Amino acid sequence: MKDMLSKQAVGLKPSGIRKFFDIVSEMDDAISLGVGEPDFDTPWHIRDEGIYSLEKGRTFYTSNSGLIQLRQEICNYIKRKQGVAYDPQHEVLITVGGSEAIDIGLRAVINPGDEVLIPQPSFVSYEPCAIMAGGVPVIIELKEENEFRLTAKELEDAITEKTKILILPFPNNPTGAIMERKDLEEIAEVIRKHDILVMSDEIYAELTYKEKHVSIIEMEGMQERTILINGFSKAYAMTGWRLGYACGPREILQQMVKLHQFAIMCAPTTSQYAAVEALRNGDDDVREMCMAYNQRRRYLMNAFREMKLSCFEPFGAFYVFPCIKEFGMTSEEFAERFLAEEKVAVVPGTAFGDCGEGYLRISYAYSLDNLKLAIGKLSDFVSRLRGEK
Repeated sequence: MKDMLSKQAVGLKPSGIRKFFDIVSEMDDAISLGVGEPDFDTPWHIRDEGIYSLEKGRTFYTSNSGLIQLRQEICNYIKRKQGVAYDPQHEVLITVGGSEAIDIGLRAVINPGDEVLIPQPSFVSYEPCAIMAGGVPVIIELKEENEFRLTAKELEDAITEKTKILILPFPNNPTGAIMERKDLEEIAEVIRKHDILVMSDEIYAELTYKEKHVSIIEMEGMQERTILINGFSKAYAMTGWRLGYACGPREILQQMVKLHQFAIMCAPTTSQYAAVEALRNGDDDVREMCMAYNQRRRYLMNAFREMKLSCFEPFGAFYVFPCIKEFGMTSEEFAERFLAEEKVAVVPGTAFGDCGEGYLRISYAYSLDNLKLAIGKLSDFVSRLRGEK
């Protein structure tokens, strides 16, 4: 049977996040800080709209690109937030989560051998999606001394004549790093100089704690060369609704729609009606959840300072990325031992790229009570390790 399998599929590594999630699911009384899923329920008015759509019998296919009402609301949202206009008819596509948009966005633009620049540590899907599209992943290692931001020099040094597209994963999963306007202006200058594309994954755009999110599409000449990825999972606590979207140049979106058409047909109809309500009336919900995440973020940073565990301060998403290099073990060894001894699951930094070695991803998309219990156990574990030296 092994000879019958795709070598490309066999060669892909399984998700390092799911490995620990699966272990925890079989352990009694274990605490998981590993999965990036909001602990909030989807706000009631959004759920009600989904329920109402079912009661009204709105259970048919939508157009391949998605409900025109939803595409229009997405355009309104981006205009309101970023001051950039998109055509809802030809420049917006509703997808099954942001993950589908990443997959088909890369497949729409990559030819065999094209290089895809991927800053890491970053979301686990970028590298395998680039490979499945026939591209060659080129990893740019982000550095803690730069607050895990992508610098213009790092980008310039990675570009070759084969470079096709840069993936820009900010606010970042797993580090929580953000890019500020001055950072993006410098990046945009390099992008324009070399005439390459950008895929900007902004799924955490609403979850920033230092300043309002800035998008690369706001920079001069960047809207026409950027595939913007976003969705509803994180900001609106709608992970199970599986709904995302892509915005971009009409020529690229035409190809993405074809790929979506043949693989998916259309995103879930019920979810689309709920998302219209989220965009129209969900700002207060997002603001309340963001305030709660920020409280948890501040708690974690203070706890790390008290236990003298090194961690740069993140200003986006809902993750912290503490450094555990002082303990002389790999990230996976640390996570496995922490889970075995304290029954708390975190994710090794290497799940997000080799340069994540020496770090852990801890999600604070969990209640403050759970975080306090888990961090108390981490403090005990760290003290015990230091006593073993």
